[in-house]
Amino acid sequence: MTTPTGELTGFAKAAYKPFGTVFGIVGGLLAGKVFGIIWKKISKEDETPAPLSEEYTTREVLVAATLQGAIFGLITTAVNRYGIKGYRKFLNSRG
Repeated sequence: MTTPTGELTGFAKAAYKPFGTVFGIVGGLLAGKVFGIIWKKISKEDETPAPLSEEYTTREVLVAATLQGAIFGLITTAVNRYGIKGYRKFLNSRG
């Protein structure tokens, strides 16, 4: 089911795809919520700056996008990483 390096093979790889999709969606939703909370705390505003909005400076939009990208990358990677670790642990316990 896994190679010596821990890569999934065959059926285990195909069976993981739906789980991976769910982990990706959950990670994205969680990242969006975390970013919203952090942005509200640091900017004292309820909404995040939209890229095309004239209400915000270019600097504000770029800082928000940078922060959002970093948070999204961190959280989605963590969710996916722990998801695959749990899946591998489940596979190893089965057999």
